[in-house]
Amino acid sequence: MLGMEGLPSSIDVEKFVEARAYEVGAMQEAMEKASEASSSRVWQSLPRHFRRRAASHDVRRVPARLREKARAEMDPPKKQARKRVPQMGKSKQISRTEDFLLRQKDKTWLETHIWHAKRMKMENMWGYRLAVQPTEKSFRPSHRASLHGSILHDCSYNAIIELTGTERTLKMVLDRCCDAQEPSPAAARYVSGSRICLTYIYGLDAYPLDFIAPINIMWKPKLDESTGEGKGKGKAAPSKVHERTLWIRCHPLSYERVTEVLRTSISTVLQSLRDKVGETLEVDMSDFRDRFNIYEIIGPKSSQVIMGALSPIKDELKDNFKKTWQALGQLRSPGSVPRGTIIGFTVYDPRLNFPPKNITISNDSQHDPSAIWPSASLASCDIWDEVKRNKLQKPHFKKKDIDERKSKNLVPGSSLNPMRQDDRVPVMLIQKTIASPKDDDDTLRSLHGWTVIIPKGWGMPFFSSLIHTGTRVGGQREKATQHFEAGSLYFPRDYPGSTTYDDFVTQRGKEEKERWERKPPAKRPSWEKLGTRSPWTPDWDVVLGLRESTTIVVDSDEGLVPAQREAEVEAPNDVNLRPWLLKGPDVSSFPGNLMKTALLMVMLHIPRSGSPEDDALIYELENDEAKRWKEMLDQPIDSVRETELSEIDTSQAAIIGYVTSGNFSLSIGQGHAVGAIPVTKYLQLVEQSYRLGFGGSRPLIKWRNKDGNICRVAELEILC
Repeated sequence: MLGMEGLPSSIDVEKFVEARAYEVGAMQEAMEKASEASSSRVWQSLPRHFRRRAASHDVRRVPARLREKARAEMDPPKKQARKRVPQMGKSKQISRTEDFLLRQKDKTWLETHIWHAKRMKMENMWGYRLAVQPTEKSFRPSHRASLHGSILHDCSYNAIIELTGTERTLKMVLDRCCDAQEPSPAAARYVSGSRICLTYIYGLDAYPLDFIAPINIMWKPKLDESTGEGKGKGKAAPSKVHERTLWIRCHPLSYERVTEVLRTSISTVLQSLRDKVGETLEVDMSDFRDRFNIYEIIGPKSSQVIMGALSPIKDELKDNFKKTWQALGQLRSPGSVPRGTIIGFTVYDPRLNFPPKNITISNDSQHDPSAIWPSASLASCDIWDEVKRNKLQKPHFKKKDIDERKSKNLVPGSSLNPMRQDDRVPVMLIQKTIASPKDDDDTLRSLHGWTVIIPKGWGMPFFSSLIHTGTRVGGQREKATQHFEAGSLYFPRDYPGSTTYDDFVTQRGKEEKERWERKPPAKRPSWEKLGTRSPWTPDWDVVLGLRESTTIVVDSDEGLVPAQREAEVEAPNDVNLRPWLLKGPDVSSFPGNLMKTALLMVMLHIPRSGSPEDDALIYELENDEAKRWKEMLDQPIDSVRETELSEIDTSQAAIIGYVTSGNFSLSIGQGHAVGAIPVTKYLQLVEQSYRLGFGGSRPLIKWRNKDGNICRVAELEILC
């Protein structure tokens, strides 16, 4: 063949490759350059949690393996002419601190505000400027962090109220306004100061009506009566030996009502003691808002994060705290610690050993459950001392002073040995559990972690150390999601019947209405066609039968604008006939007419497809329809039959409640919701299930999103 002329009969592969080495190398180099000449830059190839704004123009912020490529992508620096400020303008300039103070006229910034503002979406809430959610896509990563890692939330906006008085007087004050079915805040398990008390506060002698908010109560640990000394404390003054101090922590939205009720309860109790016994006692109430920094760290690795960031002083290690601290680092989850356990201790300035390292759990470690057990000595802490807190409001050394000291070390940047001048900061740890009221519910996962309380002025030093080891940071959305995934009620969203809830849904409905009005008629839902009678706020009065509602549709050039006209229903002359939330299993002491207006929190289990949203409508089922839904659920999935049942028209008169929190649950992998219905309706649903022959299962209802037209079935379960 002509094409094969001149070719050798055999070839030496090794010599052939050596002869073509230059060509092979040139080809590989061309392939590398082609891959590098892509449309993405170096900083865009990094994982999202590594990306920073500065990485796009600072090569040193890029990993070392990518710095050469990053330098090639850098634009040459452009010299900018300095803007000359006129002499008159210099005199009118204000400092950075003054500028920040001017921007806080109508709101308050947390100490970590600057950090959050650079990375979070911020909104004005409850008198503060708070982080709502991260700007990056982090919904699922934040949930995974709460289950397998750790996630931190700055809740320093929570209000703290201090009460000081005799133990008997404080007990009487709390019993007049706290939940009667929950353990008393003055029970032995709480009054020693070793645990935190989680309860609910009501109007004065108004239980079960006039619900206000959930609160946390912490008693100052008792001193040793024989010596008058406690952990880290000096001898108490003789006149103050029998006085006790407690803190009440509440949501900022309910602060005004809580203080009003406490003030009324104190005056009533003191007047009663003065009239009956002739005693003249005093109870001091102090406002401790913005006096502390409060961080909530949720996740199984939260204990290791805290141990890596905090270094207890040497004096602490001499007590039983040493055994507790060692056991804390080997916890697989904070859930193994008794709920509400309080641990108080003092730590060195966390900037001395920055950057911190997480404590690793050894595989052969054996945790002794008795090593961490609530006790008054373990809970004692100098954070209760206001004089010491005031001395710590401003750190003794600035960050630049700490960095300068580190630069003089043999290994620059390594940890510093504490000096006598370095600050010792008191810290309080509180075990926190987010769980469903139904402890036997295996479908939802409880979340465990710690609440860290530190004095004012130390927000950023502790915050930087806690998040440096990879702990995610969440906002209000992440905090609400944690309660939703755990099946726990979230305040104020899941507490209908309270004035705080009314304020919350009114504000939310106002914002939703404004968004709805900005859209053209073709791009927004038509409430009249969908049959949604109250699109902005749930009409609990109508559900309970205290008021009738008819929807009038006004046809205008701007589209269909629903207006609501409400007619009062004649009711007995009982001023207590208003919606209220039933909590607790004991209802025998409540009068019958009161139960007619009681709302019951329920959990909606979605057996098939569908995901409820907030304010979704809950309908009761007719007998025939309930049988058809039950037959469909007992058989294999039949999408055709489910679709037929979902399209059955339902009257507005069949609405018996609303969903307060609804979404797709990442924990159970399907739709999930928490809502409220009248107690009388729930009893009717239970009676219907027994009458139709499936009383052993949960009652059936159907639900519909307010902007949808498909109804789906769900099973109800009580949340008390």
